[in-house]
Amino acid sequence: MVLGIDEVGRGCLAGPVMLGVAAISSRRLLAGEGPVDGVRDSKLLTQKRREALLPALEDWCDAWAVGSASNAEIDEFGIAYCLGLAALRAIAAVEETLRRAEGATMPGARLRFAGILDGPNDYITPVAGTLYAPPMDSPVAITTRVKGDQSCALVSTASVIAKVTRDRWMMDLAASHPEWDCYGWESNKGYGSAAHRQAIRDHGVTPYHRASWHLA
Repeated sequence: MVLGIDEVGRGCLAGPVMLGVAAISSRRLLAGEGPVDGVRDSKLLTQKRREALLPALEDWCDAWAVGSASNAEIDEFGIAYCLGLAALRAIAAVEETLRRAEGATMPGARLRFAGILDGPNDYITPVAGTLYAPPMDSPVAITTRVKGDQSCALVSTASVIAKVTRDRWMMDLAASHPEWDCYGWESNKGYGSAAHRQAIRDHGVTPYHRASWHLA
């Protein structure tokens, strides 16, 4: 299985970091099954376009998942470890989905994962096998690719899935806590806009802020 992997929320002041994983079998790729038309790096798409593409992207994948690490985990373990932790949680969820799907036709099949990770640094491999990482049966070989979200459709797919998932999460959080409207999470999604930083200076932090960071 080939995995496209991308993160969203690394630089936010509030909320979790999330990693999207999109999985497709190497057989399908070698057979020339192309990606969804119009998919690209989520940052190059409008919110409306990302939402419109999402169902087709999910259908294209053999499996997909989004893993997260909370702001409290980021404060405790640091962002580098939490990026790897969130990625491994997503990969473990993909592994579980694939095993359920293939169990009837390929009992006992051994999955192997080749992951393409956006960016220059492999933050996944060092976290695998650590205390808080989920256990996995399938080996994962990670290759990094700078600007992979712009040059690899599978990474772009993971980027869009992760972005839509996290944006929805932050918007739901904002809607359920009107007392925190001043932070503007519905629009900034937890990123450090000028209004968000000013609200932190004026009102302090919430339980969803990354309190160990320089926020204001």
